[in-house]
Amino acid sequence: MSTYIRSLPAQNVKYINKHAVLDLIRFKPGGISRVELAQRLSLTRAAVTPIVNDLIKTGLILESRSQSSSSGRPPILLEINAQRGIVAGIDMGATHLTILVANFAAQVQAEKEIPFDIAKGPEDCIAQADRLLREILASMNLKVDSLAAIGVGVPGPTVADAGMVLAPPIMPGWDRFPIRDTLEKMWKCPISLNNDAELGVLGEWAYGAGRGEENLAYIKVGTGIGAGLFIDGQIYRGATGSAGEIGHMTIDENGPLCTCGNRGCLEAMAGGKAIAAKAREAIAQNRRTQLAEIHPPESITALEVARAAARGDLVAQEILAEAGNQLGIAITSLVNLFNPNIVVVGGGIAQTGDLFVEPIRKAVLKRSLPAAAYAVRITTALLGKRSTCMGAVTQAISTALHKSAV
Repeated sequence: MSTYIRSLPAQNVKYINKHAVLDLIRFKPGGISRVELAQRLSLTRAAVTPIVNDLIKTGLILESRSQSSSSGRPPILLEINAQRGIVAGIDMGATHLTILVANFAAQVQAEKEIPFDIAKGPEDCIAQADRLLREILASMNLKVDSLAAIGVGVPGPTVADAGMVLAPPIMPGWDRFPIRDTLEKMWKCPISLNNDAELGVLGEWAYGAGRGEENLAYIKVGTGIGAGLFIDGQIYRGATGSAGEIGHMTIDENGPLCTCGNRGCLEAMAGGKAIAAKAREAIAQNRRTQLAEIHPPESITALEVARAAARGDLVAQEILAEAGNQLGIAITSLVNLFNPNIVVVGGGIAQTGDLFVEPIRKAVLKRSLPAAAYAVRITTALLGKRSTCMGAVTQAISTALHKSAV
């Protein structure tokens, strides 16, 4: 069970089962009984009991009574001890920095988001993240050494084992910079580093729209476009951590130049910058739109286009529909390739709901193989803008729990 969160070293069976028990407990809403644990792990009750007792003794899990109204004696359920510690989840986006502080049950205790520019490079960006994290903790009367672990998401291809990004298209100056090692020296606790879309799929699987699904794709639409893939209960990263770079799938080989150097990439045609550029083009053509009221036009963002679309602006709605159709074409390839149960579309633009997602659904339905189209459900992120941060929190809690359970 724990392999989709972190790989475990080769150890004895009891050690492996202990970590599997932890993951079963933490990802079962409302708690889980010893009987169900034994059934899920194909173990006897006698084999499960000493593992559970060890975890109770270390304070990682607690016993609670079921709230079920059924007759008879309510079963004793096991749940994670929320007060055992706190972690942080950090989403370093292209234009935003979001930090959550949560307890071991992933209940958010504090949160803050500020404008951010990933293109300023690692030194400036890390310093900004450090200031914001310490500010949030200070408001809780805590210090950094109170954190058991921290999860970090960045908008580029990550080499998780090395703790760095490799040739990231929208992160100039970050290539092979030792992000994880730098943060661990600064914050003196375990750090996990992942691509933001990977963490988005993990967050939506653990606590959002894809809860419990075995095959799930998360598409993050922001300044760039990325996909997190969850296949057979595990995050799929690929050989070098660049799996899911759907934003650099060619849609039109004669299309606009992309940040990666190629032309006609999905990101260059349907990403945040492309949506804003189409809005400015519409204004230059003197089309009737609320967006013309924004001055200067260069300051228009994709989120403002999305807000105008939600207010009924026809030009903005056309721009979103076109971007949604192009995204749907790319998602069709994804659906045909790995046949997911659900595709979750996240990022600020997706919060407009069906104005953006319905064109995606129509394109996928029209272009996908019938067997794949029949099985897939396309929806918006239940966690909204929190998807990546909650995925980072999930990783941090996993790191902290499994380290404590050794």
